[in-house]
Amino acid sequence: MVRLIPTLVIILILVLFALSNRQDVALGFWPTDFAIQAPLSVAILVGMAIAFFLGAAVVWIDKLGLGRRARRAEAQVARLQAQLAEAELRRTPIATSRSLTDPRLPEPVLPPPEA
Repeated sequence: MVRLIPTLVIILILVLFALSNRQDVALGFWPTDFAIQAPLSVAILVGMAIAFFLGAAVVWIDKLGLGRRARRAEAQVARLQAQLAEAELRRTPIATSRSLTDPRLPEPVLPPPEA
C-alpha cells in the first residue's frame, strides 16, 4: 500500500495538469503540411512519454553491454580460481606412507645425487 502513494500522487498531478491545459494547439510536422489539433496537455504528455521511452531504450542498450562485460569477468574469475586451486594442490607436500603409520619414526634420509 505504501508503494502506491507515490504513484497516486503522480497520477493526481498529471490529471490536474491535463485539466488545467485544455486549450487546443496545432502540431505541425515541418517537412510536410500535415498538422493535427490536440489539447496542450496531451501534446506535452505524449512528448514526455516519448522522451521517457527513448531514455529507457538508451539505458537498456547500455545495460546489455555491461551484462556482457560482467559475464566475461565472472568467467575470468572462475578460470583464475581454478588455476589457483591447481597451483595450491601442486604446492601441498605429499605425506609419505612411513610418516602416516608412525609419526615417531625418523624421516628417511636421501643420499646426495651423483654428478
